[in-house]
Amino acid sequence: MARTGGPDDTGPTRARASAVLTIDLEAIKKNYRRLRQELRPVTCAVVVKANAYGLGVARVAPALAKAGARTFFTAQFDEALQVQSALGKTRPTADIFVLNGLAAAPIEDFNGHGLNPVLNSLGEIGAWAQAARAAGRALPAALHVDTGMNRLGLPQNELDTLAGDPGRLKGIEVRYLMSHLACADEAAHPLNAEQLLRFEKARERLPAAPASFANSSGIFLGADYHFDLARPGAALYGVNPTPDRPNPMAQVIRLQGRILQVREIDAPSTVGYGASRQVPGGSRVATVAVGYADGFLRCLSDRIKSWIGERSVPLIGRVSMDLIALDVSALPAEAARPGDFVDLIGPKQDVDALARAAGTIGYEILTSLGARYHRVYLGG
Repeated sequence: MARTGGPDDTGPTRARASAVLTIDLEAIKKNYRRLRQELRPVTCAVVVKANAYGLGVARVAPALAKAGARTFFTAQFDEALQVQSALGKTRPTADIFVLNGLAAAPIEDFNGHGLNPVLNSLGEIGAWAQAARAAGRALPAALHVDTGMNRLGLPQNELDTLAGDPGRLKGIEVRYLMSHLACADEAAHPLNAEQLLRFEKARERLPAAPASFANSSGIFLGADYHFDLARPGAALYGVNPTPDRPNPMAQVIRLQGRILQVREIDAPSTVGYGASRQVPGGSRVATVAVGYADGFLRCLSDRIKSWIGERSVPLIGRVSMDLIALDVSALPAEAARPGDFVDLIGPKQDVDALARAAGTIGYEILTSLGARYHRVYLGG
């Protein structure tokens, strides 16, 4: 992060903030350039679904466009409309694909807004081809074949049908033939090579088209996985795409919570719901204005530390809806006072570390970040 002090804005908004989420747009742009360098000469698209992984597509999408991104992927149709709105004047030069396909919206909405569906089934291929005939022109789309994820995409029997009757694609401008890796974050997993082989065989059976296969972690599996277009998502936002190695990406977010109260515990007692945590007499407990209503997961109870300056302090007791408690007994009294901010995600504890403590992944941490945080954007 570019700055290491407290929240970066001033005035009444900061004064009212119970917690502050700082999002470094320059770090996102740096991550995009890092991925693009890893891929050269392959094109680097960007995945901005789920409100740019919770960080705010209205600010993130224009920043990525400034960094050079021209192809955007969303999951839902309305997300694609938000990207269009965010990109504004740059929109005519951007291609936006909707991963959930024609089920996401009526065909006329795709055509009316110039958005590209990802076709996931023979039924969608037939409907899009029919729309092309009605329009009297070729309509662009991506074609998704399933190679082992078993979610969206043409299953093997539908791929066989299409390969035997490629005329079904008449009127469809296949911008990309794509698939999706299931285990790319485990570089040694045998399914990676199996999916690559299946994808290459699918390409041989279908009309020639540019190919897209690698997600964030897939980029780091090597050039064999790159094809013509890669689709990174979480790595753009600082999540480590190579969990078995040091993170090559810059950290993007910092989460700080405000101390509301510091209390002295005179005699042995318990802290929080369920009386699950006992503390000895003489303890000092700081109550901080963050909880599971803010996406600070309840399963983090008693599992993590936060940071006040260079000193770590443990979270004690259960995470509640609006509050957590920190044991600040080891700190000088002046180091933890009401109104001060503590780092929950930051230079000393990144999003992946918090995810490990929660038994989840950085994706869930990012997309769970709540709407109550005061958000500060750096750069852009």
